[in-house]
Amino acid sequence: MRVVVALGGNALLQRGEPMTAEAQHTNVRIAATALADLARDHQIVVAHGNGPQVGLLALQGAAYDAAKPWPLDVLGAETEGMIGYLIEQELMNALPEGSQCATLLSRVEVDPNDPAFETPSKPIGPVYTEADAKQAAQDHGWAMVTEGSGGRRRVVPSPLPLRIVGLDAIKVLLGAGHTVICAGGGGIPVMRNTDGEMMGVEAVIDKDRTSALLALGVEADALLLLTDVPAVFRNYGKADQSAIRAATPEAMSDLELAPGSMGPKVGAAIAFVQASGKRAGIGQLKDARAILEGRAGTRVLPNKAKSLRKTDPGQKSSGFTGADQPVSVWLDDGGAIV
Repeated sequence: MRVVVALGGNALLQRGEPMTAEAQHTNVRIAATALADLARDHQIVVAHGNGPQVGLLALQGAAYDAAKPWPLDVLGAETEGMIGYLIEQELMNALPEGSQCATLLSRVEVDPNDPAFETPSKPIGPVYTEADAKQAAQDHGWAMVTEGSGGRRRVVPSPLPLRIVGLDAIKVLLGAGHTVICAGGGGIPVMRNTDGEMMGVEAVIDKDRTSALLALGVEADALLLLTDVPAVFRNYGKADQSAIRAATPEAMSDLELAPGSMGPKVGAAIAFVQASGKRAGIGQLKDARAILEGRAGTRVLPNKAKSLRKTDPGQKSSGFTGADQPVSVWLDDGGAIV
């Protein structure tokens, strides 16, 4: 199978860890082990987040010259190269000799009239205390939002991706048997000006949305959205929270999810499944193979996936499945369980 794997920024840099080269290298090495396990049996395309990293570069740039900060499209390109290099090196160390891998910088076109530019929502950079957040907002004019942990983070516009520029080059490399690392951080945000010329945009595109677009573009058989939580939960953070093991796109659409974290992942999974009729999975990085094989995480399955209960095959399902609900299985066109 061809599988697009989207690594969350927090899968590459754990929450609360210092944003050092050593910490990122350690986490990338762990990620490469999970990716190599998949790559032995499947062709993988790797995308990745860059929220912590692009935020750090923006902070460093502002410290150098607060009046002339580096634009986010340039910082996005820098993180694509940095993180892509780390993933490629560790992945090649983990794969059998003779394996081929390539990292590409990917421009992604957005709509200049996207309403996201009026309502910044994408968290980037470190978590600040209330006092530090106020100072950063005052010094740099940044919009800030409160995280679930109680800390504050900078938020920037996150327009929807329209087109991956250079998709043909990705397809050529895949056709030649390469593992491809691309569309890092959601891609380098660009748009066309009134003269039709491409120009950079002060934004960070959600990498999960771009990963869904990428998966459709390369005709992937599955999309995996990997992060640092084991599954999508109903009533997350409450006493009655419970993991969702499988669901249809329609059922997932009814969930109330955090817009800056799990919401985009579920939205991307729904978009891919509805457009392709294929499957998507969400869960922890270490469970990548188990999620693909339906043994862990949350799977979003097209409507042709049937919900069955061994003890009561006639009972109607709500569209969700879990330990205490109908078991969802994938049926191919011949009715066989895959």
